[in-house]
Amino acid sequence: MQQSAAPIDADRFAELSTGILESISEVIDGKPQAVRTALIALLAEGHLLIEDVPGVGKTMLAKALAQSVDASVRRIQFTPDLLPGDVTGVSVFNPVQREFEFKAGAIFAHIVIADEINRSSPKTQSALLEAMEEGQVTVDGHSHALPEPFLVVATQNPLEMEGTYALPEAQRDRFMIRISMGYPDAASEALMLRQRDAINPLDRMRAVVDTAQVRQMIAFARAVHVSPAVEEYAVALAQVTRNHPDLRLGASPRATLQLVRAAKVWAALDGRAFVIPDDLIALLHPVFAHRLIPSRTIAGARARGGADAITAILDRIATTVRVPVAARA
Repeated sequence: MQQSAAPIDADRFAELSTGILESISEVIDGKPQAVRTALIALLAEGHLLIEDVPGVGKTMLAKALAQSVDASVRRIQFTPDLLPGDVTGVSVFNPVQREFEFKAGAIFAHIVIADEINRSSPKTQSALLEAMEEGQVTVDGHSHALPEPFLVVATQNPLEMEGTYALPEAQRDRFMIRISMGYPDAASEALMLRQRDAINPLDRMRAVVDTAQVRQMIAFARAVHVSPAVEEYAVALAQVTRNHPDLRLGASPRATLQLVRAAKVWAALDGRAFVIPDDLIALLHPVFAHRLIPSRTIAGARARGGADAITAILDRIATTVRVPVAARA
């Protein structure tokens, strides 16, 4: 069993988090929000889904986050012929010992990069479900614990692209946060051309924290205070999605829990020891959007080129749910 790391204070948390953010930002130009959100997924003990068109830096962000932490890192290229056993591991017969022994798969690492996850079959995608939820895999009736911390950073191409399989609802719900990279602005793209012509910036990256320090940061973020009023506000946001006429599937209880966990890290990164309603609103889209399914009418309007239905719905929810007000002393 791993020993718990010693506690840290707010100044040390700020120092370590700033180091990670600056390290990743040296590789990912002009995307500070994406970099911050990736760190939130790590420290909130969630998993990160990066969705966008090819060539905008999805895998680069995943690798940069992995290299900033002195931990074991493995990359799995998801392809149509990838098998579940390639991910989790298999039992192999040992003729000398005359018994089966477990050969660990690629998922046994602190940070696992699942590249182009939606290019593999749903059966292979489902091999990640237990690992992402319980931090273990079960093969032939035997459970095997994964290392801590454990983070899956998955990249996926838009569903309209050739050779992709939609992630099932249960799989999407395991990801705490989904982000899109977007195209860089002109200045960042020009800088990329100059800097990366001779050397890959990942080659210069060095780890700025180790796994013990990551566990310290996770413990610090867990201790951030959430008042009952803010908890009720998070529940109210989720409940509106479940009863919304334009949604066929609303946010799950897991989504509510992960929204609060992510908000704790957001508050800690801002130097606060407590969560405020604005933290929840700031994370509402990245935590909820990929879990929601619009009604057929709304989805059809979206397919014909209308505004993003889910984004519009969440924007309306954010303005209609009553925000708790602190009582005056």
